Amino acid sequence: MSGRVLPLRGSTDPWAGGTVTGSAHCVLAPNPSPWTLDGTNTWLLSGPGSEEVVVVDPGPDDPAHLAAIRARAEQHGRVAQVLLTHGHVDHAEGARTLAAACRVGVRALDPEHRLGDEGLAGGDVVDLGGWTIEVVATPGHSGDSVSMLVPHDGSVLTGDTVLGRGTSLVAWPDGLLGEYLDSLRRLRDLVDVSGVVRLLPGHGPVVADPGGLLDAYLEHRLARLAEVREVVESGVTEPASIVEVVYADVPTAVWPAAELTVRAQLAYLADLDAQ
Repeated sequence: MSGRVLPLRGSTDPWAGGTVTGSAHCVLAPNPSPWTLDGTNTWLLSGPGSEEVVVVDPGPDDPAHLAAIRARAEQHGRVAQVLLTHGHVDHAEGARTLAAACRVGVRALDPEHRLGDEGLAGGDVVDLGGWTIEVVATPGHSGDSVSMLVPHDGSVLTGDTVLGRGTSLVAWPDGLLGEYLDSLRRLRDLVDVSGVVRLLPGHGPVVADPGGLLDAYLEHRLARLAEVREVVESGVTEPASIVEVVYADVPTAVWPAAELTVRAQLAYLADLDAQ
């Protein structure tokens, strides 16, 4: 679940996936909605001189979509691994089906979503024999969220931590706002340290200004937090009522996502006040 709850800068053009670089191709899942934007981005990654393809976030267990993933991978070589940025159904539902068909495992932080013995955690390096994927812990949207740096490509896959359009929800109580803010700062530092030139999000178009968008995400989150505190101090304390005030400028279809984020904001403010 992405939970697009607020507009931020980014392309408003429709996103259809496709080839982004020589090492990254998106097969867009057929599950568009207010929650998933144009659909889930299934990323196919490859390295120079290698026939191995890594599939990140196979998306829904949709036969046509999974067939399209396999067909695209076979143009390059073979599926070597399936990785998950997190376990929400719009990213992970088809993982086991795809992995079983390709006779490979599924690596994820949450053991519930794995197929095989190998997990996936911050600090891990997935070695594909000539190229690597570095795993970065980015909890907050969900407790099991990770991002993935592809050093040779200058790209970071962000799952639902950062979207290509709008903002992501903090899926309380599994997602925590303090962790989410730390994750945004961690990604912002990574952009400068590792020479990242693009973000490959779980939903929406590619982000060509990763530092600028991450700065905007942080600024936006802190501004919304201040709004929530102001509304609470005025006497409005029920999460649904706070949503009606603070998120009045967004479609009501995504108010349930906004309420989860408000609950995360209230928990964060309570922790701050208790210190």
